[in-house]
Amino acid sequence: MTGAASGIGRAIAERLVDDGVDVLAVDLEPAQDGPGVGHAADLTTREGNSGAIEAAVDRFGRLDVIVANAGVQHVAPVAEFPEDRWDAMIALLLTSPFLLARYGWEALAASGDGRFVAIASAHALAASPFKSAYVAAKHGVLGLVKTLALEGAEQGILATAVCPGFVRTPLVESQLADQAKARGIPEERVLEDVILEPHAVKRLLEPEEVAGTVSFLIGPAGSGFTGVSVTMDLGWTAR
Repeated sequence: MTGAASGIGRAIAERLVDDGVDVLAVDLEPAQDGPGVGHAADLTTREGNSGAIEAAVDRFGRLDVIVANAGVQHVAPVAEFPEDRWDAMIALLLTSPFLLARYGWEALAASGDGRFVAIASAHALAASPFKSAYVAAKHGVLGLVKTLALEGAEQGILATAVCPGFVRTPLVESQLADQAKARGIPEERVLEDVILEPHAVKRLLEPEEVAGTVSFLIGPAGSGFTGVSVTMDLGWTAR
């Protein structure tokens, strides 16, 4: 699984290890004390993605599940959005899941019960201002998952996208100052007026809640889910 050093990724890795799953914990800088077997990879490159798949197969002898979770955020108006930042975000958030699926496809098919889970976002289903790259990439991930599900059906590969609302992670916390700047409001107002505003239930999700959903999807009870978004957004997209 990717993006395993912190936040949602670390919580998923911990849950899967607790479930008895062998986990290759991939990150640009793997956590020294993290769950699973750490593997360093730059997932904005083809080599980083292919190397992660090869490392998992070499280490464990097979590949049953890919969890594409690695993420990054940048908040800025379209007219000011750095072009290099756009390229890097699309590479990590959209191209990396495609490459992981491409390089891991044969091994997932050989598993006989392969699962591909992308951690998308409620932003795969809705949009917010000042997040053009993130929203575009997450919409693309949902389309990718639907295509993987159709292509994988006869090979025993299931593909789903988990779409959480805002989760209590360093990625969300790091947005506060940029959101305040982009919207012209005090930073202390961002959590209530911006982050929680679309949630019908006014709280942040916890990383462990997302991890529990992934555990469900890759287990026997998740065998009926493919080609769909599994939405856990505290009522965001009910509007």
